Amino acid sequence: MVRRFILVGLFGALAVGLVHGQNFPLDATPTRIAFPKDFATTFQRYDMVDKPDRKIVRFFYVNKDALAKVKPGQPFPEGTVLVMADHDVALEAGGNPIRNPQGRLVPTGRVKAVGVMEKQKGWGETNLFPPEKDNGDWEYASFKPDGTLNMIKLDNCYACHLPQKGLDFTFTGEKIYAAAPK
Repeated sequence: MVRRFILVGLFGALAVGLVHGQNFPLDATPTRIAFPKDFATTFQRYDMVDKPDRKIVRFFYVNKDALAKVKPGQPFPEGTVLVMADHDVALEAGGNPIRNPQGRLVPTGRVKAVGVMEKQKGWGETNLFPPEKDNGDWEYASFKPDGTLNMIKLDNCYACHLPQKGLDFTFTGEKIYAAAPK
């Protein structure tokens, strides 16, 4: 069983690398997620979170098709795409983050990284991950600001979201429900 998992993982990593036209490190996590072009203008932004320790502001987006179908307390619909875009913050001459009159960090237009979480029917059944990383039908991907795949291990994504099973593996579900059309 372990040998089979390793072979499936290696072939999956190779296939993703070939699809994206890049060399794919063997310790990187395979993904089926494509970069959602124009997410900042075609998705609904539903939250912003200041991260002063990292000098970033995280913008959170959800695709509008999924937003139209979400129902509070229910799992997110198939086809849901959640995006987390990390923006640099404006800095004072001394390197400290600038805050607006409300005390929030002031984001710049420069995106440092884009994380994507996507849910598709059956992805959990064909998941390349062991049960202790089972996030249902959700998968994760990391992208560079230009949209190219950031080929890294995503173990932390799976591990961090796993305890959120009761909220369909999301941390921002309540904010998405609040943004949904009534």
